Amino acid sequence: MNDQSLLLWIIGAILTFTGLAGLLLPLIPGAPLLFLGLLFGAWAEDFRFVGLWTLLALAGMAGLTYLVEFAATALGARKYGGSRRAMVGAVLGGLIGTAFGVPGILLGPIAGAVIGELSLQRTLDQASRAGFGTVVGMAIGVAGKLAIGIAMIGLFLVVRLF
Repeated sequence: MNDQSLLLWIIGAILTFTGLAGLLLPLIPGAPLLFLGLLFGAWAEDFRFVGLWTLLALAGMAGLTYLVEFAATALGARKYGGSRRAMVGAVLGGLIGTAFGVPGILLGPIAGAVIGELSLQRTLDQASRAGFGTVVGMAIGVAGKLAIGIAMIGLFLVVRLF
């Protein structure tokens, strides 16, 4: 292994571990960093083992993490009695919340679901249930993102080693 390959593997490992952490922690773009880490790993071996089709699959999986996160948050609100407005509010609250750092990321979807329910003249109890459902959905979304991230690493290893 030459110095360039070693450097690419080190950068790839750092990005991969940071990406995995980012799937759990707000403000760290987990899926893109994880993908970049795996891309650097493929580059370290001049794409001999991990080629274009695998990289496209990994990129698709990285994109899927965002869909899973938003869908789980919205469906969590719905499962706990939230209306369509609560679901839309949870997604919009999550998007707007990113501008306000960690508190916004965590509280934005909850506030959006509650506001969506209150806009329909629902009681505070009903709106609070939708907010709680959003929290449950967010937790399921994080678990889903982590599962996809581990599957990304698994795919990379299977293609690389077998």
